[in-house]
Amino acid sequence: MTTTLADLERARDIAIEQSGWGRRFTFYQPRNFAFWGYLALVGTGVFIAAAKLTREYNAYGQAIALAVTSFAIYAALFWWFTQHIDHYAKLPAKLMVVAFLWGGFAATFAMAANANDAILALYAKAFGQVWALNWGAGLAAPFTEETAKGSGLLLLIALAPRQVRTAFDGFILGAFIGLGFQIVEDIIYAMTSAASQFGANQIGASIDTIALRMVSGVAAHIVYSAIFCAGLIYLLGRPAEPRRVGRGLLLMGTAMLLHGIWDSVGAIAGDAPLMVLVLIIAVIVAALVIAVRVYRSTVARERDFVRDVMSPELARNVITAAELEAMAGNREARKAYRKAGRNRSERKRARYVLNAAYDLGDELAAARGADTDRVRFARAEVGRIRSGAPSPW
Repeated sequence: MTTTLADLERARDIAIEQSGWGRRFTFYQPRNFAFWGYLALVGTGVFIAAAKLTREYNAYGQAIALAVTSFAIYAALFWWFTQHIDHYAKLPAKLMVVAFLWGGFAATFAMAANANDAILALYAKAFGQVWALNWGAGLAAPFTEETAKGSGLLLLIALAPRQVRTAFDGFILGAFIGLGFQIVEDIIYAMTSAASQFGANQIGASIDTIALRMVSGVAAHIVYSAIFCAGLIYLLGRPAEPRRVGRGLLLMGTAMLLHGIWDSVGAIAGDAPLMVLVLIIAVIVAALVIAVRVYRSTVARERDFVRDVMSPELARNVITAAELEAMAGNREARKAYRKAGRNRSERKRARYVLNAAYDLGDELAAARGADTDRVRFARAEVGRIRSGAPSPW
C-alpha cells in the first residue's frame, strides 16, 4: 500500500496534537484553581525561605553567598544537560521554570519540612530518640518528599494539560522539580555547616558540604523525582501515554526505595565506614542506571513523534532519509550521521544541518503543521546549510 503525502501529513497533525509539541504555556490562569494553589504553596515557601535566610545572613552571609553562587552554576549546567539530551518534542522553558520553583519552595518549606518534623516526632515518641535518629529520615523523607514533589506534577498537569502528555514529559519535569528541591536543600545544608565552628571559618566549613552535595546530588533528588514523576504519568495515563498502573507503581516505589536506602546508609552500615562507602557508591550507581533505563524507555514515544512530524519533509525532499533517522534516533544514531562526513568540514556541516532540521520540527509544531513563513524559512535554511551556501543575513 502506497503512503501518500496527504497520509503523512495527517499522521503529522495527529502527532503534533497528541504530543503537545510547540504549544505555548501560559502561567497566569486566574480561572484555574490549580494556579491559585500553586501560588499559595510556592508563595508560602518563598516567605519561609526568605525569613530563614534573612535571619541567618548577618552571621553566615559569606557561606550563603558561596552556596547560592555555586548551586546557580550547578543549575545552569543541569539546564544545559537537559537541552542536550532532549532533542524531541520539547517542553516550554517557562513550564520547566515553574517546575523548578515548585521543587525549590513549595515541596520543601511549605510541605515536606513540616511533614518530616511531624513524622520524626511521632517516631521518637513511639520508638525512642535513638531509633528515630537512625531510621527516621529513611522512613519519612521518601514518602513526604517524593509525594510533595509529585504533587507539583499534578498541578502542572492541571496548568498545562496540552503540554504534559507523556511519561518522558513527567521524567523531565520531575527532574526539574527535583533540581529545585536539591538546590534549596543544599543551600540550607551549607548554611548549617557554616555554623559548625561558630561562624569563624564558615567558607572552609561549608565548601566541603557544597562539593559533597554537588557530587552526590547527581543521583539524589533530581533522579528520584524524575523516576517518580515518570511513574506518576504511567499511573494516571495521558492522551499520548496509555495508562500502565503496574509500571507506574513500580517506578514510584523504586524512587522511594532508592531515597530511603540513601537516607538510611548510616543505620544500615552501622559502625563500618567501608560499608558506608560501599553503600553510597552502590545507591548512586543503581540510581543512575535506573534513570538511564527509564529515560530510554520513555523517550521512545518522543522519537515516534519526531518521525511522524518530519516524515512529510522527507517526502518533500527537504531532509534526507539519513537525516530523519538521525533526528528520530538516539545519540549513537546522531553521532553516526555526523561521522559519515568525509572530512571535518562535512562533519561540522552535518551537525548544523541536524540542528536546522530540529528547528524546522519546532516551527512545524508551533504552526500546527501549517505552511507559514517561518516554516518556509526553516525549510530553506536546511537546504542552504546542507549546500554550504553563505547566510543571506
